[in-house]
Amino acid sequence: MAHSEHHSHAHNHAHIAVHANGKLNRAFKLGIWLNIIYVAVEGIFGILTDSMGLLSDAGHNLSDVASLIIALIAFKAAQHKPNDHYTYGYRRATVNASVLNAIILYIAVALILYESIEKLIRPTEVNGTTVAWVAGLGVIVNGLTAWLFMKDSKRDLNVKGAYLHMAADTLVSIGVVVSGIIIRFTGWSIIDPVIGIIIAIMIAVSSYSMLRESLRLAMDGVPTGIDIDKIKEAIAHVAGVKSFHHLHLWALSTTQVAMTVHVVVAKPDEIDGVIDAVRHAVEPLGVSHSTIEAETTCDKHCIMCEQ
Repeated sequence: MAHSEHHSHAHNHAHIAVHANGKLNRAFKLGIWLNIIYVAVEGIFGILTDSMGLLSDAGHNLSDVASLIIALIAFKAAQHKPNDHYTYGYRRATVNASVLNAIILYIAVALILYESIEKLIRPTEVNGTTVAWVAGLGVIVNGLTAWLFMKDSKRDLNVKGAYLHMAADTLVSIGVVVSGIIIRFTGWSIIDPVIGIIIAIMIAVSSYSMLRESLRLAMDGVPTGIDIDKIKEAIAHVAGVKSFHHLHLWALSTTQVAMTVHVVVAKPDEIDGVIDAVRHAVEPLGVSHSTIEAETTCDKHCIMCEQ
């Protein structure tokens, strides 16, 4: 019986990763500071104009600052090296952060709905001009922050959480601008909560996939984008593999997938070659960290291979 553990770290890939990490680190810090400044501005104008709309949105944006900080902490933690207590390092923090941020996003949706329904029941006068100008600033700040994360959101669920938070806030700000302009020229203050409800529903629907995927990773499910049937097929077609069993796939982080598998080899002297071949067969399918155990006898759990 033999086993091998592998994690690829090619020099050029490592260089690219360091560059990408540095860029993301700067994006998180810039996004946090931009949003802190905007929350302060929105809060001040909310107090000066006695606008509950602006004040409640400032509170909502403050929750986004918290989400960005959570994502940044997880991102930095994931870069720490493994140790005797955490042999995989702290990469799992990115999964936990994505779950927490998905929950925070839905709490924000609930607060927007609550505030909007409250305004429908008890309408208040709104200064449309001030609301439109302040929300216009929000469109710029939130849109710029979302743009900082847009590219990396496609490959990292933790970054996707930050992106969706800021994209959702951009939608909210656009809605508030539109409502402010309508109120300015028509006096229809009722449009403010109506747009708030529509936007809240849009955020909830568009964010569902992130919540579902975050919970899947937290439960050690097979990450979306990993085709387990193709991985089984790739292992089965490796020369020298008679059968395999105990195949497990899960997320080490929001960007790394791990696999363990037992393979049954026809000849003892082929074990090293088969292990290496299996490892290379699953790498193109998204498996970045593989632990492969090889043996020469099969048990009842074996998946027989057609070769």
